[in-house]
Amino acid sequence: MPRGMGRGYGRRFNGPYPGYRFSPFGSFYGLIDIILLILMIYVLFKLFLVGSVYVVALVILWIIRRALRPSWGFFGPW
Repeated sequence: MPRGMGRGYGRRFNGPYPGYRFSPFGSFYGLIDIILLILMIYVLFKLFLVGSVYVVALVILWIIRRALRPSWGFFGPW
């Protein structure tokens, strides 16, 4: 039997952790979980906004480069 089993782990609330139940507004830990989740989503959204500006700029530069380079045309030499 692994260490720690036999002292009541997993018996209360039918969950993997003793005494811990997820309820968004019923406990302090649930409130902390919701706040951390919202903060993580906010940071990821801000990173996406910053990164999307660079992607748009790179696409515009690529289009300008394609337009200025001498080439066979859009469909190649044939």
